[in-house]
Amino acid sequence: MKIALPFSLFLVLSASCVVPPPRGSQAENTHSLVQGNPAKELVLLDGAAEGWRASLVLDNDPVGIWRMEPLQFFPQYATPEIIGLDDQGSCWIMVNYSGKWTPTRLLNDGVWLGALAHADVDSMAPGKELYVGGKRGVLYQMRSYHDGLADARRIATFDGREVHTIVAGSFREVSTEPEILVFTRPGALYRVTPQQDGNFTTEFLGELPGRIRDARLLEDGKTIVTAGRDGKVSLLRMTASGPQWEVIHDLDSGRGRLALGEMQASGMPLIYSSGDAGRVFRHEFLTNGSWQTSTIYSGPLGPRGLIAGHFLPNHEIETVAVFGYSGRVELLQREGDQWSASTLFEDRDRGHWLSKIEIDGRNHTDEILLSGYGARMVLLSADPGSGVEELSVPVDLDKHASRL
Repeated sequence: MKIALPFSLFLVLSASCVVPPPRGSQAENTHSLVQGNPAKELVLLDGAAEGWRASLVLDNDPVGIWRMEPLQFFPQYATPEIIGLDDQGSCWIMVNYSGKWTPTRLLNDGVWLGALAHADVDSMAPGKELYVGGKRGVLYQMRSYHDGLADARRIATFDGREVHTIVAGSFREVSTEPEILVFTRPGALYRVTPQQDGNFTTEFLGELPGRIRDARLLEDGKTIVTAGRDGKVSLLRMTASGPQWEVIHDLDSGRGRLALGEMQASGMPLIYSSGDAGRVFRHEFLTNGSWQTSTIYSGPLGPRGLIAGHFLPNHEIETVAVFGYSGRVELLQREGDQWSASTLFEDRDRGHWLSKIEIDGRNHTDEILLSGYGARMVLLSADPGSGVEELSVPVDLDKHASRL
């Protein structure tokens, strides 16, 4: 099917970690569809912290959006698209044009989608392909074309297993052939590889003690850091003898999300992870070959979104954003050995995912994407001119925006 897309283990429990004040139970989502249309105008949302703006990308009420990533799906467009996966098996492709977002639904799988990867795996297709999977246990490949069209096809099926997490690249030590690693529930690891006839083969690599809920590929292109329901943050390498796991940190509650920070002198990036019991951890690989883990935040149960980036104009300050069942997007920032937290935005229901994007050149910070049970995609941006002293910002900047 071809669809036209519109243009447009070393644990240190740090005394300096953040403990936010208690909060009452989350109210049920009684919000209806908002009236502004982000496909036609900039739609600003109330509730952003001072110095920040919240704008609507998509209102999908009442269907939750479980995963989204900014990707260059259409190489002919300068700005990245936002790919979103929802609870009814839709893959939303959001095309940006001067602050507006044009939505197109490419799939209708019927049940939730949550796994996503973007890489050049298939030699039959020029450039990178998009791969998604979910509860049905089907892995799809999606391709874009320079005429503004896109299509999708099924390339693998995992009977009796949900597709939870996927990564794509060339991981094996003894081969440069591209592949897709698929982590399922019940916990297992599979390899999916393209063939010369355009089809894909699936290879079972082994059972896992629990499902992998997040995985990030490091800069070396070979090492994958994983977060598991069994409480482990691990490094995975595909050696000649098979998958090799190295545990960084073990926890007595499930892991939810991972984020990668700045590269360190040791040659490894900072790694952040969240635990279902409400804590956020910072993992640093030291030059002596050991891992140091510290708790930097202890908050509400169920953190479900985690990103690291430059969220303040001063890029020397280490910053992390967390989002979860509290419904709040909180900015964690480190000054010296102390961490503090502040709320940037509160969504209309529980959070499930955060992504980092650079799309607003009028500030000196990264932007934040959020989604979840609130059934919408929201973009958080520092105010235009933030950290850019030479930038002139007109007084009537929001003149043509709809405000909700």
